[in-house]
Amino acid sequence: MKLAVVGGGSTYTPELIDGFARLRDTLPIEELVLVDPAADRLDLVGGLARRIFAKQDHAGRITTTTDIDAGVADADAVLLQLRVGGQAARNKDETWPLECGCVGQETTGAGGLAKALRTVPVVLDIAERVRRANPDAWIIDFTNPVGIVTRALLQAGHKAVGLCNVAIGFQRKFARLLDVNPSEVHLDHVGLNHLTWELGVRLGGPDGENVLPKLLAEHGDAIADDLRMDRRLVDRLGVVPSYYLRYFYAHDEVVRELGTKPSRAAEVAAMEKELLAMYGDPTLDEKPELLAKRGGAFYSEAAVDLAASLLGNGGSPVQVVNTYNNGTLPFLPDDAVIEVQARVGHDGATPLAVPALDPLYAGLIANVTAYEDLALEAALRGGRDRVFKALLAHPLVGQYEYAEGLTDRLIAHNREHLAWA
Repeated sequence: MKLAVVGGGSTYTPELIDGFARLRDTLPIEELVLVDPAADRLDLVGGLARRIFAKQDHAGRITTTTDIDAGVADADAVLLQLRVGGQAARNKDETWPLECGCVGQETTGAGGLAKALRTVPVVLDIAERVRRANPDAWIIDFTNPVGIVTRALLQAGHKAVGLCNVAIGFQRKFARLLDVNPSEVHLDHVGLNHLTWELGVRLGGPDGENVLPKLLAEHGDAIADDLRMDRRLVDRLGVVPSYYLRYFYAHDEVVRELGTKPSRAAEVAAMEKELLAMYGDPTLDEKPELLAKRGGAFYSEAAVDLAASLLGNGGSPVQVVNTYNNGTLPFLPDDAVIEVQARVGHDGATPLAVPALDPLYAGLIANVTAYEDLALEAALRGGRDRVFKALLAHPLVGQYEYAEGLTDRLIAHNREHLAWA
């Protein structure tokens, strides 16, 4: 089995490598190719990756290349984890929206739109190369904004499934609180990427006992603290929102907070510099503890599970993924991409049935889906007017004056990445 990781020079990659090494019985990789245009980073990450495999007695071969076509040739699956523009572009995404009084964040709001505009054309080009190399290869997208990017891939006819680590993070957290094995915890996880709610936490399977009321009663303070939300809000909802919902439920508070400290991108850039220095140490043969602060916790376990299922090598039959709606949420079009529990196999992902949603959640999902429609149109076709309409539709923007100012800033800060600008 051959896998390729596009964006393999990311400081995330050792997390992925560690999972591949530990879970080799689930996903028996014979060849792994790390693909990245940054040759210097690729050398450091690739060296550590080989040492991790060697320490854990993994027989698979790891190679590196800056050539996408060579890297994806004959690959059975390709994982996408790229960042167009790097942390410098992310830093802009997280700062210029604040000038208009809006949240600056890399996956939602105006910053998320900027990232989508930069990313979608690049991902579609890579996907075409994968299709030419092996039309049967699966594409697993971890590149944000996952929902928009996955929808672009699916609409272009690619074999693609989107992946996020939010659900597996909740699963592991709830398993610790309940003192059970994570495999026993199943989530009623519903929504869009980075716009989800845990409506239930079930033990033993998708139809098991719902212990969410027990979790909230016994551990509500800890859960609310992790979300950085008021415990009273969580209790009133009776569900566990994704921490990304804080941008919606406490927008003005978050804007004030973000204006008083360095951007997350600046923090990550400093962390990456330290991590890359560690990766260059020829004695390091395991992922360093600092990597846990970088983000992406449990990404490797989720990626291995998904790849194994898609390639017919086992894997969990039910997983949380991003895929076509196809009637699952009846208030959305079939070709919307949703993030829910799905049955996953070599034919792809089929969402499980979802109970009728409270309008509190359905309304926001429908609103953000409409924005994603417009965002994808802007990413595919370009144009100032399309960017403006997408921003005006986003519930974190929504006002004419804000949308006008943000449109100008978005184009100015991303001109080098926008072919039409």
